[in-house]
Amino acid sequence: MSEPATNPRVRIAPSILAADFARLGEQVREAEAGGADWIHVDVMDGRFVPNISMGLVVVEALRRVATVPLDVHLMIVEPERYLEDFAKAGADHLTVHAEATPHAHRAIQRIRELGLKPGLAVNPGTPLGFFKPLLADLEIALLMTVNPGFGGQSFIPASLPRLRLLRQMVEEMNPHCLIEVDGGINPETARLCVDAGAQVLVAGSSVFNGRASVAENLQALRGRP
Repeated sequence: MSEPATNPRVRIAPSILAADFARLGEQVREAEAGGADWIHVDVMDGRFVPNISMGLVVVEALRRVATVPLDVHLMIVEPERYLEDFAKAGADHLTVHAEATPHAHRAIQRIRELGLKPGLAVNPGTPLGFFKPLLADLEIALLMTVNPGFGGQSFIPASLPRLRLLRQMVEEMNPHCLIEVDGGINPETARLCVDAGAQVLVAGSSVFNGRASVAENLQALRGRP
């Protein structure tokens, strides 16, 4: 049975990649006041993805402002080199990409040892089988619903059957693991993803934009007027 987008168990994690960095602290406070559950931080190195975004200094600054968990998504090669640094900077969750390291299991173990919630992400063209050896150790299974690297992309429809299959895998192997989706999430695709099994919605440009307030955009993602 599918869950409506208004189900309180569905978490929304605004991505600050789309925020106004000239007033980042203010935007985070607006998101929290509007009901954001997590703050999503996209870290890009210009190698694993064709873009460079933010790093440790931004996470440290966010930690001084945010009261909700910082959901840090490492889109970088060899993420295991920086796990301790991001833990010290104030991350609550650390998600690494299956494609970015030959030692994903070691990275997941180290994240847990650091006292953080470990996550594993896969790109749209990556087989879901990459999750299987690690699923029992994960707190977050992140399914990319666009090709990572840039905000504002359109949702890939083929993500929905992949999401349903991942939901089955999680229910069989680790029901406590949260399924997170990232990319092209707006009020329409949010409902489709929740119906397919998503429990955490990462949204950037549909939250931080000039069309409505952050609070209004968050309410729209939850299916509320």
